[in-house]
Amino acid sequence: MESSEEIKVKKSTIWKVLTFVFAALFLISIFTDVFKLNNSKDNVVKDDNEIVGEKIVSVGDDPMLGNKDAKVAIIEFSDYQCPYCKIFHTETFEQLKKGYIDTGKVSFVYRDFPLSFHQNSQKASESAECADEQGKFWEMHNAIFENQDNIAVSDLKKYAKDLGLDTSKFNDCLDSGRTEKEVKKDFADGSAAGVTGTPTFFINGKMLVGAQPYSAFKQIIDPLL
Repeated sequence: MESSEEIKVKKSTIWKVLTFVFAALFLISIFTDVFKLNNSKDNVVKDDNEIVGEKIVSVGDDPMLGNKDAKVAIIEFSDYQCPYCKIFHTETFEQLKKGYIDTGKVSFVYRDFPLSFHQNSQKASESAECADEQGKFWEMHNAIFENQDNIAVSDLKKYAKDLGLDTSKFNDCLDSGRTEKEVKKDFADGSAAGVTGTPTFFINGKMLVGAQPYSAFKQIIDPLL
């Protein structure tokens, strides 16, 4: 027959074991929740971002055409001196604009990716950002591509005047390098997403590289609508 002392010892041991088990389960549940939370951060589209595999390409506050709530978003990384970028904008972009952007099916965002061996590309990108401060980004964007062989700083200032911009404000913006940081941020984001050449596009996260024809975009876009 067990004594009262032995019963007390057994009860004490049981409570210790149960306490240990409950504490272990509690800690496991905490680590499990943290693990799930951390994983979800890598796979959720947040705010104005597009998932690219495990990387995120931010739309940021860059110029956008079309419906911001469209089911399909195209993010372009481009260089104003890149001949292939000009081919895209003269041969494919207008078709995309007419068929998808103007109809509200697709939003289109332009981001800068000035390549180091193009001596005028950085300032051209900055000039378009300066024009954006006066609400004429796309007008300057088009003027630069239309005159791709003549985009020295003096040329850019002339285009700003031709577009009716406040030249004093524009010239101050361009000469001061006020938008340089914005352009470099675009470049850094593009590099982080795997961009190595221009033009590079992300269509709801799917990368498309080069001056692709309209049919290549259509093949990706239509199944997403």
